[in-house]
Amino acid sequence: MATIANASELRFALIGTPNSGKTALFNALTGSRQKVANYPGVTIERKTGPLRTPSGRSVTLIDLPGTYSLRARSPDEEITRDIVLGRLSSEKTPDLLLCVADATNLRLALRLAIELKRIGRPLLLVLNMIDIAHRRGIEINLDRLSAELGMPVITAAAVRHGGTNDLLRRIDELAFDETASEENKWKLPTTSELRAAQREADRIIKIAVQMPAKPDTLTARLDAIVLHPIAGLIILLSILFLMFQAVFAWAKPVMDLIAAAFDALGTLVRDTLPAGLLQSFLQDGVINGVGSVIVFLPQILILFLFILILEDLGYMARAAFLMDRIMGGAGLHGRAFIPLLSSFACAIPGIMATRVIDSPRDRLTTILVAPLMTCSARIPVYTLIISAFIPAKQVWGLVSLQGLVMFGLYAAGIASALGVSFLTKYFFWRDDPTPPFMLELPDYKLPRPRSIIIALYMRAKIFLQRAGTTIFSMMVLIWFLASFPRPPAGASGPAIDYSLAAIVGHALTPLLAPVGFNWQINVALIPGMAAREVAVAALGTVYSIQGGKEAAEQIGQTLAGHWTLATALAVLVWYIFAPQCASTLAVIRRETASWRWMAVTFGYMLALAYIASFITYNVAIALGAG
Repeated sequence: MATIANASELRFALIGTPNSGKTALFNALTGSRQKVANYPGVTIERKTGPLRTPSGRSVTLIDLPGTYSLRARSPDEEITRDIVLGRLSSEKTPDLLLCVADATNLRLALRLAIELKRIGRPLLLVLNMIDIAHRRGIEINLDRLSAELGMPVITAAAVRHGGTNDLLRRIDELAFDETASEENKWKLPTTSELRAAQREADRIIKIAVQMPAKPDTLTARLDAIVLHPIAGLIILLSILFLMFQAVFAWAKPVMDLIAAAFDALGTLVRDTLPAGLLQSFLQDGVINGVGSVIVFLPQILILFLFILILEDLGYMARAAFLMDRIMGGAGLHGRAFIPLLSSFACAIPGIMATRVIDSPRDRLTTILVAPLMTCSARIPVYTLIISAFIPAKQVWGLVSLQGLVMFGLYAAGIASALGVSFLTKYFFWRDDPTPPFMLELPDYKLPRPRSIIIALYMRAKIFLQRAGTTIFSMMVLIWFLASFPRPPAGASGPAIDYSLAAIVGHALTPLLAPVGFNWQINVALIPGMAAREVAVAALGTVYSIQGGKEAAEQIGQTLAGHWTLATALAVLVWYIFAPQCASTLAVIRRETASWRWMAVTFGYMLALAYIASFITYNVAIALGAG
């Protein structure tokens, strides 16, 4: 085979089929040193990280998007193909391709390896999860497999301590000389060539792999329950319900500690600095503004923890199959479930995940409704209002009423997404049939603690960076608007009543008064366009400046004193629908390559938010909630 060329900076790329353990191997090799960004010009996540081989060579490792073939059918697969073939001008061609295969399910991975071999670049086949294969009685003749494929083959167990040592040593053993062809003459394989590679993979498996006489049926036994049309849905709803209960119950002690820390810091600033603009800026703008958002970090991490565990278990694909019939009735492809579920964490990766959907129209529909799913950025808004207006009591002696309301908000987001999808399909694409749903079900696997911890760390880092940049800058702006101009000499009433923020808020009152919003809410909506959670920080800053220390430390009680229940419910409903996330809108434009679809998304979500809030507010008033 071709070998690695001498180079001062080596770049290795991990390539493999979905569910092959590629990301776990990447985490094991790079640890928490990895960097996450987007490829230039496209909103497709790229992960890179440094590793050092036993001989001391420095290597940059790239985790490429998963693919079954270089015949790319989606944007992320196109990125993988173009990097492997050296067609992306912004990326250096990898010096070594590490084709990662699930040792318990080799067929599709071997077909990809055979296709990669035709390129002529240095290639190493990595049989990941070899420990699981051995436990199941699967025996692989590595020498025979290597000889038949014509490439080195090495085993790895990414989740085991020392499970990558052999891989690192094998990389070092490869000769570093210039034998790889610089001129890439690879051509797109024809359908007949791909079929031949299926057949070739089957032949090699028969020769080099010995399957147990009695295969492990644990996955089949679990699927008989998990995929049952009734029991399976009950299990899925129970898991989601537990998730939202945990968001409140598990996070509260840590949230209280964070809130107490920021309160103490605010008190220190107030007692140390003389009263004036500097004290107001630090206490009201920075500490109370940014701190009112950071306090919700535990809830966001708990939500991500559930999603990561479900992904590692192999449950996500099962949930997609369970939801296929429901989503198909609403005009959504079954593959849309995973992008929509990912949107619970953040709509941006959810929208990016729609690339797994082959049909352009199905993909577009999923993109349009993904922002309706309740993302983690809504959690600060929901939690603040629910904690202030919904009693912290148990229902039926078992269920938290606050958690039940939170579950209802998430359910409303799901229902609205299905409703919008149904109307889109019915009025615009009625004659466009939804293709059948086909998805490979991975085996059940125990969650990988190291990978989960790294992913949670990265999510916390991203959130705190956002708090230190976007949210902080918005709080500086809000503080300035709420503090200037200063009131004239001898003026009565709070100083904020004379500020630019009050002027802007009152100017919007005729438009938003019908849905129950006061001028303080109007002000918070504007910076909230940068990110939904900024609205909480904006409210914290505005009420802190308006009400002083008591309002700063007890923002929830402050809202309860200034808002009616009808207003609180209207704000909750507004945030189910409102398109208050500029980053999401930007990703929609980039993913659809169209300003029109971004404008359509913004327009229909804003209309839904206004209509739903208007109805909610006025019905609540009629029922005596004013």
